[in-house]
Amino acid sequence: MAADEAMDTETSCILDPDTQKRLADEKKEEGNQLYKLKQYRDALSKYSEAIDLCPQCVSFYGNRSACYLMLGLPRQALEDAKTSTNLDPEFTKGWTRVARCCVLLGDTVSAKQALTKLGNLGDDNPTEQRNVETVERMVSDSQQAYQTKDYRKSLWCLDKALEVATNSLTIKTSRAECLAFLGRYTEASEAANSVLQFDNVNADAIYVRGLCLYYEDNVDRAFTHFTQVLRFAPDHIKAKEIYKKAKSLKTKKEEGNAAFKAGKLDEAYNLYSDALRIDPFNRTTNAKLYFNRATVASKLKKTAESISDCDKALELDPNYTKALLRRAKTYMETEQYEDAVRDYENVMKKDRGNMEYRQLLQEAKLELKKSKRKDYYKILAVDKNANEEEIKKAYRKRAMVHHPDRHSGATEAEQKDHEHKFKEVGEAYAILSDEKKRRMYDSGQDIEDGGGHGYQDVDPNSIFQAFFGGGGMGGHPGMGGGGGGGGHHFHMGGAQPGAQSFSFQFG
Repeated sequence: MAADEAMDTETSCILDPDTQKRLADEKKEEGNQLYKLKQYRDALSKYSEAIDLCPQCVSFYGNRSACYLMLGLPRQALEDAKTSTNLDPEFTKGWTRVARCCVLLGDTVSAKQALTKLGNLGDDNPTEQRNVETVERMVSDSQQAYQTKDYRKSLWCLDKALEVATNSLTIKTSRAECLAFLGRYTEASEAANSVLQFDNVNADAIYVRGLCLYYEDNVDRAFTHFTQVLRFAPDHIKAKEIYKKAKSLKTKKEEGNAAFKAGKLDEAYNLYSDALRIDPFNRTTNAKLYFNRATVASKLKKTAESISDCDKALELDPNYTKALLRRAKTYMETEQYEDAVRDYENVMKKDRGNMEYRQLLQEAKLELKKSKRKDYYKILAVDKNANEEEIKKAYRKRAMVHHPDRHSGATEAEQKDHEHKFKEVGEAYAILSDEKKRRMYDSGQDIEDGGGHGYQDVDPNSIFQAFFGGGGMGGHPGMGGGGGGGGHHFHMGGAQPGAQSFSFQFG
């Protein structure tokens, strides 16, 4: 029976101990030569063969640990270093490598324990001691910045820590989370994925991936990730909190959309406002919420609020075309044409071939041009859709208000002001009562370009006579006039080139 068992064992066990040791030393020497040539993988293979031949030899594990370190594999190096110190607790090179591996992995507690062991053996390693202090200081500063939501500083501290603890999965996942809070979602996802390559059930890394999906408004996939995190780590506080926020935000947004579609504008406005208070760091979703609320505000005639919400949406997402268009439209409605032109020009830069955007820009430019002229509708205080009778009625009213005869006792400055306004009222009526001129005026054309008489050809005296008769207001009821007063003359526009000079004789 004993012979049968011997036949089943490895070939190495058949060899006598001296032969095994000799062969193991030969493999070790081959490994050393390859290590000197920086052929670390081949050296690793030789050290492994030596360990198979002589698994109790401390130096073999120490050499293979060094090889793993050179290959950038501190986790495997740590296992061999620990084995070497277990076999020989006084193996100083083993404790040195344990400390080195723990620093690289960000495990400063274990690193300090190894350095203490090393010190007890009469040796020390000031370089690793400084590394431990640097990592602990940077991680501590990062945590303090994180608590105050200063994610830029937190990220900077983590980057400094990773310059020393290059293989720390914990620091890498913390860094990925900071990147997500800073809106750098692609970098955050890549950082989280690099952790999952080493540990595919790392709850913190899966949480960060879900966080990025949530902040990119991919809520359903985010829910899947958060559920997975809580399956691996049921007490994961951050995952629980963000999962709750995500569900609440989705619900409020959908309720707001439903209220808007049902025409319940005030309710929709309040629901979008509630949603915006849930998570200020969700830039993508909040940009959409601000746009939605701006649309509702516009329909509620809250133009200032609508523009403000568009501003906020564009602060969160500068490439949000819908928000630019919404703001430009509101600028048009409030006659802020220069701002509207600017927004439409920005939209055109993003899609120069879009004919609809081109048409909107042309309309804004036309309205801007028209706004720089006298607004005859405003002068007569009538709507732009006023009919002929409304224009006549408005003229009568405004002409009576500004007729110079009513202000003969006013100061010289006041008389000049009313004379100017009286002439403008005449101009306004002359243009708006003429179908052709009004059409040209409304389309933004210069009246002179139409081949007819222009602004300077208006005689307010003639227009006034057509309505009230006579040369002045002496015979108009309520104006006091008689037949015999002295003559009162005034001139309008005489100093302006091409303007008609005329005078009124009041009785």
